[in-house]
Amino acid sequence: MAAGPPPPQQFCVAEERSGHCAVVDGNFLYVWGGYVSIEENEVYLPNDELWLYEIDSGLWTMHLMEGELPTSMSGSCGACINGKLYVFGGFDDKGYSNRLYYVNLRTRNGTYRWKKITNFKGQPPTPRDKLSCWVYKDRLIYFGGYGCRKHNELSDCFDVHDAFWEGQIFWGWHNDVHAFDTNTQTWFQPTITGGVPPQPRAAHTCAVLGNKGYIFGGRVLQTRMNDLHYLNLDTWIWSGSIHISGAKPKDRSWHTLTPIADDKLFLFGGLSSDNVPLSDGWIHSVTTNEWKQLTYLPKSRPRLWHTACLGTEGEVMIFGGSKDDLHFLDTGHCSDLLIFQTQPYSLFRLCLDCIGKNASLLKNQISWLPSKILPQVLKKVTFWAAANHRQEKKAETEGQAQMTVI
Repeated sequence: MAAGPPPPQQFCVAEERSGHCAVVDGNFLYVWGGYVSIEENEVYLPNDELWLYEIDSGLWTMHLMEGELPTSMSGSCGACINGKLYVFGGFDDKGYSNRLYYVNLRTRNGTYRWKKITNFKGQPPTPRDKLSCWVYKDRLIYFGGYGCRKHNELSDCFDVHDAFWEGQIFWGWHNDVHAFDTNTQTWFQPTITGGVPPQPRAAHTCAVLGNKGYIFGGRVLQTRMNDLHYLNLDTWIWSGSIHISGAKPKDRSWHTLTPIADDKLFLFGGLSSDNVPLSDGWIHSVTTNEWKQLTYLPKSRPRLWHTACLGTEGEVMIFGGSKDDLHFLDTGHCSDLLIFQTQPYSLFRLCLDCIGKNASLLKNQISWLPSKILPQVLKKVTFWAAANHRQEKKAETEGQAQMTVI
């Protein structure tokens, strides 16, 4: 029984992009939307393409989508609840959106069909992009973002950036909170019962630990932030800006924050206040209220406006984004997948990886393994064959790769 790696022509990869949506459900990473730059023009990627990355095998596939397709957009907010990918907001050629769509990722027939949610109750947020979302108790809870409002919609939760007086349309940053209950199909704006909310902002990042929704950084006017806040998602009380003792990350926007343990958050990348793309990684412990910088990360792979998803064994998967300052140079969109191991793998996973890495030496013995685990072994053989193939291709133009890049 042959167990060698598949031929190289099978190793496709999702297209480069920034400002996209990505979620993990089961053993797959799903990627939708975003944009690229072609000859100094921003081009939104096809709205009918869903890219799937199988975590065990390391292989990408693309599936065409059907149904009530969202427009091609960037800056939308994607989140997954019970196997459904929800996409809200974003920016397209016609402006900002406040539409909400979902697609069932656990389809049995292999058909991915978008559904626009129109029979909802309540009032959705005003149109915006670059917002964030917490998932808690089957609710999508949105915070902030950049967008537009009419004169009669202005409030304390909106910092005006620019205005078009003829139509009395105002652009700016939000710090309001809106929730959508996926069970009752209802929008509502929770009453904040205490605390001091963060300043209005966009291009920030969020994460949930327990019943707390954390917010870090983001942009307001020409200022980028490095403040940390949380909202209690049961009592709707803001923490105010959390005082941190010791070292902490610098100001940034377009970064990611990923929960990696019951009390830890992983921060990666972004764009600094002096417009430098960042490649640093930090761990925040909510127990000790301290940041710790990771010193072993390579400096050659900065990312901003990327996505970060937690894998099945605690690995953080960074996909896409840009390595350039998008305000001045918008050509460095990425298509590689950076995998950060944040905790020890299980013994079974380590054994699978060992076999996969040494498949050429063990090819005559692999067929002897128990049939129950053989499919997983073969997927790991494929994973490492794909990883080695892509790193060899990158090494031809970039030199020796410094970390696992898929």
